Amino acid sequence: MKTLDTGGTEVLLVERLLAARRRFADQRGSAVTYTVVCLRASTGDLIARLRSAGVTVIDLSSCPRALVYARLVATVRRMAPHVLNVHSPAPAIALRPFVRLSRRRPALVSTVHGVQWAKTMHLDRLTRRLDDRTVAVSPAVATSRAVRGARHVLTRVHGVDVGGQRWWAARAAAVRREFDIPDSAFLCVTVANFRAEKNHRMLVQAAAEVARARPHAVFVLAGDGPLQDDTVRDVRRRRLDGTVRVLGPVPGARRLIAAADLLVLSSDYEGLPVVVMEALAAGVPVVSTRVGGLADLITPGWNGILTEPGSPGALARGVIQAMEPRAHRELRAGAQASAGTVDIAETAEWFEELYEDLARSRDGRTRGLTSHRPPRTSGAPGRAGR
Repeated sequence: MKTLDTGGTEVLLVERLLAARRRFADQRGSAVTYTVVCLRASTGDLIARLRSAGVTVIDLSSCPRALVYARLVATVRRMAPHVLNVHSPAPAIALRPFVRLSRRRPALVSTVHGVQWAKTMHLDRLTRRLDDRTVAVSPAVATSRAVRGARHVLTRVHGVDVGGQRWWAARAAAVRREFDIPDSAFLCVTVANFRAEKNHRMLVQAAAEVARARPHAVFVLAGDGPLQDDTVRDVRRRRLDGTVRVLGPVPGARRLIAAADLLVLSSDYEGLPVVVMEALAAGVPVVSTRVGGLADLITPGWNGILTEPGSPGALARGVIQAMEPRAHRELRAGAQASAGTVDIAETAEWFEELYEDLARSRDGRTRGLTSHRPPRTSGAPGRAGR
């Protein structure tokens, strides 16, 4: 993958690999090993978590920028993997032709995490037919132009560590004290990098409307990014210092989500946000704009509320509606009931079956992989899309 930092794509991958390693811990003799290769890492937190679980991490950050893709290809060639799973368009573009020309060709899987259309996606589309399988992280991604050109598309909603989020939810009071949140406050949390597509400006506008109607609402914004200072200035200009708190980067921000009364998102576009799955895993309802794969996770009136994108008034009304005591009780119950649909443990098993099936079909046998169950005769593991 291109980067290894605290973004949604990276967190999804790390949580899945950690779940896979936990599964293997009780299975002696497993010959399955995982290596993560990234072009750069902006934080050591995810690297440390992976390495502590026995996952090898190769960070190419020290490589000169002009040579990094050549180094990436050489690194993968030296590893000679049975299965290669790419998670970012630029590395995928560099690796696909090499994979096809390799004498010992690995099975090639691409995981598509979002629907954003960038310049690199034109080349991504041209080379995507070289994939053996393309995995979309939501039905919305599976039907987007981001996967056009793929021959075999599967859909798999990834998930998060549900047990871990429930653990943090049980300690919500301690987390609130850590961040100095009054017991009387209705806590609305947003965890999103401060970038244009997250539309924090609209979020602050909505928070101002909510504050006028519900003064006990407190909005806490966690994340990193180039627009953080702009957001702080906007909060001060609107005199919302007591209502909106901009925390910046928060290591382990999932505990903050688990302590919230609501998760609030104002994005202009999304794939399938990890923070939404973390909220549901902790039994926290979601108020968000209706973008990307949000409708695949949020059922309005049951576990959250979806509003019109780009409308601060609609977002504010959604938050105010969710703050009503009866509505909030019902939404929280729905969120708690949704936790089983976002469990990363099932996704980890799904990918292991996919990898084994592809490796087996590549050689007519599973080269070095130890199967833990009879292979599926259909060759299509778990829940598949089109």
